[in-house]
Amino acid sequence: MQSGLIERVIEDQLHYFKAKPPGILREINISRALKSNQVVAITGIRRCGKSTLLRQIAAKYSEYYYLNFDDDRLLGFTVSDFENLMMAWKKLSKAGVIVLDEIQVVPGWERFVRRIHDENYKVFITGSNADLLSGELSTHLTGRHHSIELYPFSLYEFLKFRNFDSTIKTTDNHIRLTELTDEYLENGGFPEYLIYQDPEYLRRVYEDIIYRDLIVRFKIRDTKSFRELSRYLFTNITSVIGYNSLQRVLNIGSVWSVKNYIDYLRQSFLFTEVFKYDYSMKKQLVYDKKIFSIDNGLRNAVSLRFSNDSGKLLENAVFIHLKRTDNEIYYYKGKRECDFLISYKNKIASAIQVTDLITNSNRDREMEGLREAMQKFDLKEGTIITRDTEDKYDVNEGVIRIVPAYKWLQYEQSDIVNNEKARR
Repeated sequence: MQSGLIERVIEDQLHYFKAKPPGILREINISRALKSNQVVAITGIRRCGKSTLLRQIAAKYSEYYYLNFDDDRLLGFTVSDFENLMMAWKKLSKAGVIVLDEIQVVPGWERFVRRIHDENYKVFITGSNADLLSGELSTHLTGRHHSIELYPFSLYEFLKFRNFDSTIKTTDNHIRLTELTDEYLENGGFPEYLIYQDPEYLRRVYEDIIYRDLIVRFKIRDTKSFRELSRYLFTNITSVIGYNSLQRVLNIGSVWSVKNYIDYLRQSFLFTEVFKYDYSMKKQLVYDKKIFSIDNGLRNAVSLRFSNDSGKLLENAVFIHLKRTDNEIYYYKGKRECDFLISYKNKIASAIQVTDLITNSNRDREMEGLREAMQKFDLKEGTIITRDTEDKYDVNEGVIRIVPAYKWLQYEQSDIVNNEKARR
């Protein structure tokens, strides 16, 4: 690639990178990333705010080098062009920090990152593929990298984005809080979508992921089946799925194709599978899984919706909030079912049930699965998350707290497992 083109791209991108609005501060503790000499890898689905977080980080340095590889002018960029890139940067300034956006586009990038890290540059990279980044970093930078997984806005971030102060405890503010929570549960947290409210934007993001990140990269031939599977999963979030049944329902060539397709979708952060809890790891792998989407708004933009599925949207939002922690998440099924078990330090520490509404007719049913999980794992407290009910019940196993979504979805990550108080 010609050095003149690289220089123009560098200057163009840096200008626009610095000129963009700084955005709201995310719920990410970056102090460790800034203090250490490790490579910092920020991963997450496309358009969730990785570049904005990079701008916030880069602004803490007086000088830095920056390049976003997701640029049509860099389609021919190969590992051999990295040397020209370094020479072009050094012509412009002398910096000790290098910021590389969507680095996974360039095959062999990890060797360049290792070299510049060994040359004592502070390196920040982003990528939109979970396995590619984590796998290559683990292979070539063992013990030399710090990973940050970024998601679309949480409810707390969404409220900041809407300039809403949830600490004001007036009746009008409470009503507005519940309205904004309902909006969040329906529209999700992709920052740019929340600005323009155009579902076509989310569909374009989805198509970019499906085609550019998955079909092209993995050379998927049966694109019709792959797309149908993805849409089916979006439509049926929070449901228990089995590879064999999916293969039959969608008439996909083989069960292995189903498994591979779901793994590709997982790598792009579109979906997460949750395992049924069992003491045997082997049995966990065999059991059917529950499927969850990265974002309610994205899900609603591309799925088939035949009815009011507010319960699914609430459960999906609860899962994504749980996913922000570093703890393992499972579902429980014995005689009854419990939506989520959270494992902390290799021990089940919390059980959570999710339901849109608690009524006299469904209260006992919702509690039965939770109580069974509490008894099995010797938990003295369980949680039921609803749209807007708050209550507390003493049962033989301990205490069941019913917490409204507008409160629980603002719990800080460190408080989720211990079920401690939300932000005030």
